[in-house]
Amino acid sequence: MKLTEKKCKPCEVGGPSLEADVAKKMMKEIAGWNLATDSKQISREFVFKDFKEALAFINRVADVAESENHHPDIHNFWNKVRLDLSTHAVKGLSENDFILAAKVNALK
Repeated sequence: MKLTEKKCKPCEVGGPSLEADVAKKMMKEIAGWNLATDSKQISREFVFKDFKEALAFINRVADVAESENHHPDIHNFWNKVRLDLSTHAVKGLSENDFILAAKVNALK
């Protein structure tokens, strides 16, 4: 099943995060994203024509994040938006991060 067809599931606080080798394999499914060197976060920067387009994108991301109940850290720099994803409950990456990243990629 494609990541875009999955739904985020609640994670148990203190549960296991994804192993680095699993995260590296899953990176193949989310073009444009970068894996942190400690394999605990994924990030991607998006560039737009102007501030207004960047904010419109942020609002679309917010709609998807709310529907999945999984929220990225969002950084806005005029015409750029950087999204950082990790699962705080597991202090690292979960499948939810990859699901949301794939759904965000589908927005662009």
